[in-house]
Amino acid sequence: MHHIGTVAIETKRLLLRRFTEVDATPAFRNWTSDEKVTEFLRWPTHQSVEITERVLKEWVAGYARDDFYQWAIVLKEQGDEPLGTISVVGQNETLHSMHIGYCIGSKWWGQGITSEAFAAIIPVLFDEVKVNRIESQHDPRNPGSGKVMTKCGLRYEGTLREADFSNCGIVDAAMYSLLAREYRAAIKMQAE
Repeated sequence: MHHIGTVAIETKRLLLRRFTEVDATPAFRNWTSDEKVTEFLRWPTHQSVEITERVLKEWVAGYARDDFYQWAIVLKEQGDEPLGTISVVGQNETLHSMHIGYCIGSKWWGQGITSEAFAAIIPVLFDEVKVNRIESQHDPRNPGSGKVMTKCGLRYEGTLREADFSNCGIVDAAMYSLLAREYRAAIKMQAE
């Protein structure tokens, strides 16, 4: 893969950018303290802004590496305040694959924001980073997350039984993926 790190990406409604340490308070307010957001995630709900500050400090330090991908999701009409995050949470250099994770504050659910963010990073990862496979997974009890994946062109591959963990305990994992050749074929069809 040809790593480029977390580059700024702009869509019609969104700015995907690097986090800064001053984002801790809005991140805490908008999603890290939201139990609805963390229900199906692996990390616990943040009980204080200091926890969010520590996490963001690690992310900011991570930007020194060109294989670190962690975007703040900013809705441009609301200024520069992040309302969630999308990131590469796992990589396999041998397979040229990346696993994507995301979350946004529950007050912004159902507005297509996460799908727009995910769709925006796909061309960057395929065209610039040169990944061969983008994958993501969700707990089947969280079907909204699966809808994001299918809207972005990922295909359902199957459900791995009791293959993951979250704040709900040991859970099933519904796996989705998109391959570079499928992405290129879809681009070609759109151009015709």
